Amino acid sequence: ALQVLPVSQAAANQRSGRAGRTGPGVCYRLYTESAFRNELLQSAMPEIQRTNLSNVVLLLKSLNVGDLLGFDFMDPPPEDNLLNAMYSLWVLGALDDHANLTQTGKKMVEFPLDPPLSKMLLFGEASGCAGEILTIVSMLSVPPVFFRPAGREDDADQARERFFVPESDHLTLLNVYTQWRQNQFRGEWCNRQFLHVKALRKAREVRQQLLEIMEQRNVSLDGRRNDDDVVRKAICSAYFSHAARLKSLGEYQNARSGVEAHLHPTSALYASNALHDYVVYHELVMTKKEYMQCVTAVEPEWLAELGPMFFSIRSTDRADRLRFAQAAREREAQKRKEAGEAPAAPLG
Repeated sequence: ALQVLPVSQAAANQRSGRAGRTGPGVCYRLYTESAFRNELLQSAMPEIQRTNLSNVVLLLKSLNVGDLLGFDFMDPPPEDNLLNAMYSLWVLGALDDHANLTQTGKKMVEFPLDPPLSKMLLFGEASGCAGEILTIVSMLSVPPVFFRPAGREDDADQARERFFVPESDHLTLLNVYTQWRQNQFRGEWCNRQFLHVKALRKAREVRQQLLEIMEQRNVSLDGRRNDDDVVRKAICSAYFSHAARLKSLGEYQNARSGVEAHLHPTSALYASNALHDYVVYHELVMTKKEYMQCVTAVEPEWLAELGPMFFSIRSTDRADRLRFAQAAREREAQKRKEAGEAPAAPLG
């Protein structure tokens, strides 16, 4: 999960220099001198020691570096970080049981993306939805495209909801880009829809860069425009390790760790009030709760097929899922009754 952390003393001092760069200025610090001296680290931990190393491992493996644990890093990362990165690549099928690059891994190296996004592109290519996945990956590679200006929050929320695809935030992003393209990529249209035109233009640039890489590999971008299930399965192929199971309306549990995670109020799935037994998410963001960012509903059969190291389907699972969903609906109905709200519309 992403967390907000204090800056280091060195970073704070470096930033204070902005105040006097082009003229006299004053730096106001939003913490006490005692906190600065006693709570902040003197310097930031090197990035390689605190970030996901999957891309680093993938690159080194492509350069035929065999012994990663003995590699002479300038700032050696913790051994556990390297092992975790190798494990995550094995889960995605990029490394084999001997920690060597697979054919999938060799293809993933070609893309300047996080490994799950590369895997999603490759699965989309094999499934006939490369064009749609290309757009989704590009939208995930830029800052959020929606904004809520002060004083117009309701208008912005209504505009966002017009793009919603009830079972997927990823498909919602695809819908945004598709409609922007249909409106000739105009900036005025973005402003009316409360969309960041700079973020969308960056997504278009990323898409073009990835498209050129895919064209070098003679990938067909003819998509299955009417089959969202194929696209959702491609998303699942990259994030089955980020699967969560329904606990109650808007509340899930990580399918592997049992840690609670919640739908964000801005999610298309939250707005739909639908009860999806399983979802996958792009990332977790920690605020007062752990919120899942960019969520898509998936079928349990897909999880078992794509992530057999984590999931399997029992013959009784379907009945269990039906009972579980019914219990969740009953809990939500009881909450509405106690709150004096009208009952929810029946689910199909």
